[in-house]
Amino acid sequence: MSEPRSPLADNALELTRALIRCASVTPEEGGALSFLEGVLGADGFDVERLTFSAPDTPDVDNLYARYGNARPCLVFAGHTDVVPVGDEAAWTHDPFGAVTDNGLLYGRGAVDMKGGVGAFAAAALDYIRANPGFPGSIAFLITGDEEGPAVNGSVKLLQWTREQGEEFDHCILGEPTNPQALGDMIKVGRRGSLTGRLTVHGVQGHVAYPHRARNPIPALMRYLDALLATPLDAGNERFDASNLEVISVDVGNQATNVIPADAHAVFNIRFNDIWTLETLQAEVRRRLASAPEGLPEATVRFDPSNSVSFLTEPGPFVDLMCDAIEAETGRRPELSTSGGTSDARFIKDYCPVIEFGLVGDTMHQVDERTPVADLEALARIYRRMIEAYFSRISPAG
Repeated sequence: MSEPRSPLADNALELTRALIRCASVTPEEGGALSFLEGVLGADGFDVERLTFSAPDTPDVDNLYARYGNARPCLVFAGHTDVVPVGDEAAWTHDPFGAVTDNGLLYGRGAVDMKGGVGAFAAAALDYIRANPGFPGSIAFLITGDEEGPAVNGSVKLLQWTREQGEEFDHCILGEPTNPQALGDMIKVGRRGSLTGRLTVHGVQGHVAYPHRARNPIPALMRYLDALLATPLDAGNERFDASNLEVISVDVGNQATNVIPADAHAVFNIRFNDIWTLETLQAEVRRRLASAPEGLPEATVRFDPSNSVSFLTEPGPFVDLMCDAIEAETGRRPELSTSGGTSDARFIKDYCPVIEFGLVGDTMHQVDERTPVADLEALARIYRRMIEAYFSRISPAG
């Protein structure tokens, strides 16, 4: 005889399915934030809906909700926007149907990250209903701009909360963090990201008369050699080595008998906390200047970046999350700074932040899906964490 399902498990699945059914392909809200607004408001959260704008970017809806006014304040952060579904005909089930099949929940955003939002919303509501007068506050920061430009989302939502006098003590971001099994990994930091665009200026001419031209392509190769000659660093205790990848080389040449005027390359660096954006840009320029003498002129420009490396140091908050995960899964998670960027890069300026969510193996794929059992276990982990947090963490902790 199977054990009866808990209200927490039912609610985590119900909330996630309802969110998946909202076709919130970035930057469209798709009804997802409206749904959360109704659910949280019905249980006593003060909810604000905010739309932010900027030139040359889409307007984006965001949601801020808070239950209670006291400290400490535990924040759950996430996003309801999702990437496009791709070839819908390739999906086993409707990508916005939230179908459960053989123990799996299918749908765009099931993993990244409507499952995380549904799980932490269910956990918070379960805790509040059992502890309406708990000593602290729970807040939600939910954006619709994580999969998009990330201009009118979390960064502006956080600025707005500061202007309102809101203060946060710790944050859990529900991004998918586990590589293989729930409980494998917590993200306690992230590498930064810097994109550079290198142009080498030559002289266009006929390939049969190279003495009348100056081919920029061999020079571009020498400059790239200078960038890649030695590793940027060896990493450190918490971070892997910084990594420079050339991601594009192009001359825009449609002819076979023309030496091009310019050659272009684009590179991206994922960097650790050994570097800042400024020191890394300086190192790139130093390396380019070390290329052999006599090469055609090269120029480099860097894309604007709001992505710097950061680390949430181990301590009581991280320990509580590890304890909750281990109690539920039997695994003590690895503390990692791997992977790409996330909205944690904005949150870290307001309070310590860690990331923990579902297994990320199907995110952004056709047939994105998560085991229902993982979704329910994630909700229980969050529920354990909330219980422990308000029992053991002080505003100064």
